[in-house]
Amino acid sequence: MAIWEPILKSADCLKKLEKPILTKDDIPYDAALIFNAGVEKINGKYVMVFRNDYGTDSDKFVNQKIGFKGTSVGIAFSDDGVTNWQVKEVPLVDYQVGKNMLGKEKDVPDILRLYDPRLTVIDGEIYLCLAMDTHHGIRGAIAKVKDDFSGYEIISATVPDNRNMVLFPEKIGGYYYRLERPFPVYGRGGRDRFDMWISKSPDLKFWGESQLVLGVENVPYANNKIGPAAPPVKTDKGWLITFHAVDVEREGRGQTTWDLTWTKRYTAGIALLDLEDPSKVIGMSKSPLIAPELPYETDEGFRQNVIFPGGMILEDDGQVKIYYGASDTVECVATAHVDELLALCTEEL
Repeated sequence: MAIWEPILKSADCLKKLEKPILTKDDIPYDAALIFNAGVEKINGKYVMVFRNDYGTDSDKFVNQKIGFKGTSVGIAFSDDGVTNWQVKEVPLVDYQVGKNMLGKEKDVPDILRLYDPRLTVIDGEIYLCLAMDTHHGIRGAIAKVKDDFSGYEIISATVPDNRNMVLFPEKIGGYYYRLERPFPVYGRGGRDRFDMWISKSPDLKFWGESQLVLGVENVPYANNKIGPAAPPVKTDKGWLITFHAVDVEREGRGQTTWDLTWTKRYTAGIALLDLEDPSKVIGMSKSPLIAPELPYETDEGFRQNVIFPGGMILEDDGQVKIYYGASDTVECVATAHVDELLALCTEEL
């Protein structure tokens, strides 16, 4: 394991499982990397919508220079949100490298692939936020999903460059809201100096009144970029949010990771937004909520030392399940009580 300085640790209240909850071995079709999943509890059942990059393995990637064949978005179900995930035989979305995708999505004719799903239910309707590669850059997309997860329709897409969008689970003051991470090439301080923003919409299609929510300079353990992670959870104290935070080791690691050029460490932070004005941060933790520590987070996988939450569920008893991808390779879960998470969000910006 490469030693990163400064050493970062997860919050004491957080409890991680000793092993991932979903890996490539659980998938009934071609799979290599299972990560960055969105999770919701729908009609008493847990639904996971996960990213799968497929078509190679570590030996082929490193030694034979064989890249990924494609990317799919799969669906899995569980009764308890932790064990016995049942994966649908056919993914919801599947894009293969080199295939002509023109016309596949009637509303976005130059699409190349969809990935990194974030799942939200609003007024009984199921929505996905996705990253969308096109011939003209990376865009953020919002899709409405059928109740049985048999299909979807893209209802909104941003201009390049925007991604990591997550929807709030209800209207606020008559408007829909989303967190997002635009990444302008000519941004502040050069490349990869990206921040978390918020936009509002009357109908989920037309978005505007965008505002900065949190800058990378506000996060002590980030020196590169930040952005949204899991969709927000409503509490009596405010909207509880997670975000990803990135610091860079310029010398590079590359000891055991597939990607020998990888130099970044991803951690997860936690903050609290105002219930009526979610553009306002009313508290946050100045230390990470989740840091890479376990072997499958630090020593194994495609890009090690990467933590990326994509789902967060508040249970009736106060337990919060936080679902996260580790090393861009496996899907995991950690738990904490909501009161403990709120107690972390006491520091002002």
